[in-house]
Amino acid sequence: MSGATARPDFRGSASPSPRSNSTESPLYAHIADEIWEYLQPKEYEWVLIVGYILVFFVSLVGNTLVCFAVWKNHHMRTVTNYFIVNLSFADILVTIICLPASLVVDITETWFFGNTLCKIVPYLQTVSVSVSVLTLSCIAQDRWYAICHPLMFKSTAKRARKSIVLIWAVSCVIMIPQAVVMECSQFPELANKTSLFTVCDEHWGDDVYPKVYHTCFFIFTYVAPLCLMVLAYIKICHKLWCQQIPGTSSGIQRKWKSLQCTTQPSGPGASVKVRTCTMSAEIKQLKARRKTARMLMVVLLVFALCYLPVSVLNILKRVFGSFEYTDNREKVYACFTISHWLIYANSAANPIIYNFLSGKFRGEFKAAVSCRCFRCSDGPGQRVRARASIDSRKSLSTQVIHMDSASRVSDHAL
Repeated sequence: MSGATARPDFRGSASPSPRSNSTESPLYAHIADEIWEYLQPKEYEWVLIVGYILVFFVSLVGNTLVCFAVWKNHHMRTVTNYFIVNLSFADILVTIICLPASLVVDITETWFFGNTLCKIVPYLQTVSVSVSVLTLSCIAQDRWYAICHPLMFKSTAKRARKSIVLIWAVSCVIMIPQAVVMECSQFPELANKTSLFTVCDEHWGDDVYPKVYHTCFFIFTYVAPLCLMVLAYIKICHKLWCQQIPGTSSGIQRKWKSLQCTTQPSGPGASVKVRTCTMSAEIKQLKARRKTARMLMVVLLVFALCYLPVSVLNILKRVFGSFEYTDNREKVYACFTISHWLIYANSAANPIIYNFLSGKFRGEFKAAVSCRCFRCSDGPGQRVRARASIDSRKSLSTQVIHMDSASRVSDHAL
């Protein structure tokens, strides 16, 4: 695959393989032993197989739980959570379609799935990368507006849904060249003899095209969005931890003093009632904002780290022509294989981050698991208590959100 899952092309490799035989007779005499020696998984590849299987189940179950939690609970259907569900859906797509094919190719160095899937699978992989980057960018933009400029732009669930549709449309269009250039090919001496060592790779008309395409791919799907997101979160952190947040009292951030607030009923002739508000509601609001920002920054950091190796290797291979002739074939191929695994590990890591850093997602994950594991043993009393606990959390969240009308939607995200 290309773009997100580039693989090395060892034209000058000296490793033992059937392709090194120049005549047909020796090829048939020793092909069985040589193929097994060449395709037999190395020690690190056995570990990688276990890692792929673990990532597959964790990613599939975890991201499905994320989508289920937001779909089931209306109070979870907020702007940030809509984008998180979109990120999870992209992770599910790449886990189901791309991960198994990537595992087989990384271990056997052979594309067994035909020319049609050779175009579809890499295309979906790059689309998923684009969707993930654009989704994370939208989340960062939404948080930046909500925290730093709450009066400039009001984010709504309807706008979030439109943004998600636009993200998928843009990603599907700009990645079409990836599907066009992918083709299957075989080494001439093995053509029509075996499907082993079939390669699914890019075929451009001129050497300049892949250099331009992959340079743009690296800049627009990794470097530029990452820089903008880092800048946005730096400003968010400055607001959350160093300055007064718009819509909150400065005393909370400085000395956590008690607040006095008044409310006036809207009914005609009603008397003015004065009540004393403790600072606990706004303190919890401030803490919730910080937890949300912290979680999203961890998601961004993990994404950047997981995609960095394959992005660098892809640039070295496609732009600078490295790895065509190398004496350290096994080490280079191991680097590519591990970098591919990191892409899928990122899909599995996101639900784990939500579980540890978001109380709401953690509560919904536990509720979903316990509901299925102990459905028969739960009595009516246990279900009532669980429902009451959820209702109390919803009531508290509503109380906190109404303390700041400027961020009524965005701060109830997680």
